[in-house]
Parts: sequence; structure tokens; C-alpha cells
Amino acid sequence: MIFNIEVNNKVLKAKRGDSILETLNQNGISVPTLCRMQSFPSSGACRLCVVEVEGKEDLVPACSHNVEEWMKIHTHSPRVINARRTIVELLLSSHPDDCLYCIRNKNCELQELADELGIRERKLPIVKKQVKKDPSSVSITREPDKCILCGRCIKVCRDWIGISTLDYIGKAMNTIVGPTFDNKLNISNCITCGQCIMVCPTGALHEKDDVNKVLLALQDPDKYVVVQISPTVSVSLAEEFNIRFGKELDELLVATLRRMGFNKVFKTAFAADIMLIQMAEELIDRMEKNERLPILSSNCPAFVKYIEQTYPDLIPNLSVIKSPQQIMGSLVKHHFAKDQKVKAEKIFSVSLMPCTAAKFEASREEFTHKGNSDIDVTLTTRELARMIRLYGLNIQQLAPEVSDTPFVIRTSASKIIGTSGGLAEALYRTLYYKLTGKQLINFKIAALRGNKKIKEYNSKIGNHKIGIAAVNGLSNAVELLDKIIEGKSAYQFIEVMACPGSCVNGGGQPIGSGQEAIKARIKTLYDIDEKESVKASYKNMAVTELFDKYIDKEKESFFQQFITSYQKRDVML
Repeated sequence: MIFNIEVNNKVLKAKRGDSILETLNQNGISVPTLCRMQSFPSSGACRLCVVEVEGKEDLVPACSHNVEEWMKIHTHSPRVINARRTIVELLLSSHPDDCLYCIRNKNCELQELADELGIRERKLPIVKKQVKKDPSSVSITREPDKCILCGRCIKVCRDWIGISTLDYIGKAMNTIVGPTFDNKLNISNCITCGQCIMVCPTGALHEKDDVNKVLLALQDPDKYVVVQISPTVSVSLAEEFNIRFGKELDELLVATLRRMGFNKVFKTAFAADIMLIQMAEELIDRMEKNERLPILSSNCPAFVKYIEQTYPDLIPNLSVIKSPQQIMGSLVKHHFAKDQKVKAEKIFSVSLMPCTAAKFEASREEFTHKGNSDIDVTLTTRELARMIRLYGLNIQQLAPEVSDTPFVIRTSASKIIGTSGGLAEALYRTLYYKLTGKQLINFKIAALRGNKKIKEYNSKIGNHKIGIAAVNGLSNAVELLDKIIEGKSAYQFIEVMACPGSCVNGGGQPIGSGQEAIKARIKTLYDIDEKESVKASYKNMAVTELFDKYIDKEKESFFQQFITSYQKRDVML
């Protein structure tokens, strides 16, 4: 039912059941909030969205109070503004004075609110929180003294990811947000996906900054520094430099990295094609043997860690094929080093990823040999942007350059794996060819695209019935995983991406871009797939050429570098 309300002495339309905040936003009126998140129930915790409603003695939180017919609201009256100022001043009284060197400087919602409300000095006594930084995780750093107790990280970890690593700890003035029993992140059940970072309004949660490690390597004459670019970093970096959402910066980024001094620039997409080919063969082998089905995708390190610690009985179902990051890391440190006659220990291998969990993956023991890791440092999209600014490079003024051989050619299948359902669709293209010897006529699988929580596609290839599911966000996977345990799964392959939207919305992507930016990134990846002619990984001639180099025993040891194993993890729940 539509009815009239009065806001700031003007009559507006409102819908029964909507909150005051929703109605105001729909009518172009902005009201500040720190605890509110789209798609989540309102808690009214921060109280910044309070408005004045005639006839009510107290100010009303707009996020948790529904509109009523002919309600008269004042959104920016002196009383309301003073209340908001007091709330922000209270938050600032216990907040560190380190804005100049905080990782979220100029991208901090508390800082923006203080500026918006004209707060230029401290009016309240300083009340410092006696809490220490938690740098224990290889992916995420916690700084509890910067936490404003908005609860966003708790909601996203519990409802989007389904982990519940974080919660309120303590009482009254001693309340903080942290893992169970106030443990360190490295011994918690955190899967390092980084979605908590994406919703944190301040710098209380942020990625472990590894930029200095790369800078030191670039300045070391004894290091041969190699970098790989993830397929989704090149379509999200633009937002960090106020370039239109979704613009593909692949070849401009190659030129930028060369100006920084990287010896070689490779495409992770090349390794993604290898992963898809090997995973298709693995799936065929398991279907023929009718064992360890369905295969669970293993290219999301956050999901792999989740299986290891929450569903250890399903570890045999995980694909044994490494992620593209680790395949490329292995190729660089072993094949490339041997081919170029460069000692593996001299190579410093850097990966540019949309994901904080990739930092954890690179640190796994399985990917370290005789003290030498396949990937030395993983940088997020945000860290890459900071590094480009540090070098004073204008990415748009550089001439495009092609990445280096031998890992340069990719198919469009390797690009779409960064979207939810993209891995399953790309895998099916190669699977179909491997089973029939024929190419698909229509490569697009509409059923595996879009924002549904679980997408399904069923088909028959020869004598094989193929059931595929793509899970959009880890919390949506529980039902399917339970069915596998119960022996009731009808699928042969299940793609699970921890982050809603998949890698395009990874925990290392630009903060604050919003749904419009994520949709633009997805559109760009699918547009690339639509326009390019080579759409299936098995048609990557550079991969075929690489495989053909190795025969007999050499071939067997060569393919072993694409395979890994996983084991149960005991964590504090």
C-alpha cells in the first residue's frame, strides 16, 4: 500500500512495511549509518541514522522503524545533527589518532562522517582501548582499537560465509569484536576469505600488507622477480584510479609492472587453462571408476580450508588439481627456471590476486619445497594499487604491452572462472570435448550464470549423465555438502566459491565500489568470452605445446606438479 508522509516539510510517497531509512533513500535523501548493510536485518546499533518524528519524544532510528501514514519526519534538524555529532565524537574519543598512516585513510567511513558533520576538534576526554593488534594471520590483520562495534563483520561472517569466526567479546566499555575466547586469528576457524574487510567501515580489519617485501625484492640485484596477473584483477583495478567500472586493464597493467622493474610478467589465466584441462580429466577418471564423486572444486583456497576444518570426511572429494595461482607458481619455479637456466631460489615469484585467502594458500606447506615457496608473495588488488601510486605511475598514459612468453596465451574460458558459475561452465566446455572429441556448438550455459544461490545444469554426454552445481557464497553450500555426506548427491561436479559473486567480489578487491562495480566486472568478463573466438581451454595451443615437451617418465613427473593433497585441520571453534 502506498501512502503519503511528510519529510522536511515536503510530501513524499511511502510503501507500507518499508523502514524510514528505505523510504528516505528511495526518495534521494541520504541519512548516515555505520551498522546498516544492504540485504541484512537492521540492528539500530550505531544510532547514526536517527531522525526526528513529530509526536515522538525520543529520536527514532530510521533503519529499524517502519514508516506510518502521514508521519512527519525531520532528517537534519539541529537536534538530529547534534545527536549524530555526539555519537561520532564518542567514537572518536576511543579511536586511535593515526589517520595519516592508517591503511584506510581517505577511505574510512568514520573519517568521512566526521568531515560531513564538521567535527574539527576533540570535545570529549580520550578513552583509549587497551587492546593489542593481532597480526597472527598470514592474510588478515586485526586492529581492535579501531573497531567501532558496528557488527558488520559479525553479520557477514555468520550469514554470508556461514563461519561465525567473529563475535562480541566482553561487556560494556571492555567490549571488543574478535574470534572465540578472544583467540588469535591464526588458530581460529577463519577461512581468510576477507569479506569482513570488505564491510569494515574503519581499519579494524585489513589485509596483511606485503608491499614492502616486493619492493625489497625489486631492489635486490640478486633477485629475478616474476609476477602473475589474475584474470579478475585486470577488470577491477580500474576503480582504484577512478576509471570506469569493469574496464579491462590487462595490457596497460603489463606495461605498468614492467616500469616497476619486474623481470617477467605472466598471465595466471594460462595456468587456469591448465587447471581446467586437468580437472576435466580428473572428473572423467573418477566417473569411469565411480569413486569420490561429486568432485568439489579446489581453486578457492577459502573453501578448501573450510572443508579441511569443517567437513574433513569430504577431503577425498576435493579436486587434487592445484589452483591457477599455485600451478603458475610451480611452472615458474620449476619449468621456467630450468628452461631459462635461472636457479629457483633466485626467482622471487609474486602473484596479483583478488583474494586475501590466496595469501594463506601461498603459505601452505604443500607448496613449499626445501624452504622455497612456489609463490613468495601474494598481493591483493588494493596492495597493487598502493604500489602503483608509490611508483608515481599513471596507468592510463602508458602504451599497452603484451605479457611474456611462454605463459602468455589464454582462452576466454580462463577469464570467466572469476564469476559465480564460470568455473563450472568453463570446465564443461573441455569435459564435453574430452568425452566426445567434438566441440560444443553453443558454449554459453545460461543456467550457470546469474546471482542465484545455487545454479544447476544437467546434461548427457555419451553414456555419462553430467550433473553440475555452482554455489554462490559459502553459506549456501552447507545443504549440498550434507547431502554428499548422506550419499544423496546427484551431482558429478560442484563449484563452490566462498565469496558471494566469486572472485570478482573477492576479499582483496577495491573497498566501497558497490554492486554496480561488481556487475560491471562480471559483464566485462562475459563480454570478453562473447567476443573472443577461442573459448575452451583444450584449444590453448601454448598449453598443448608445453605438454608435448614432456614424454614418458618426464611427462609423469611434469604433471605431478599440478597435483596436491589436503588434510584435516583442527581449529578452535
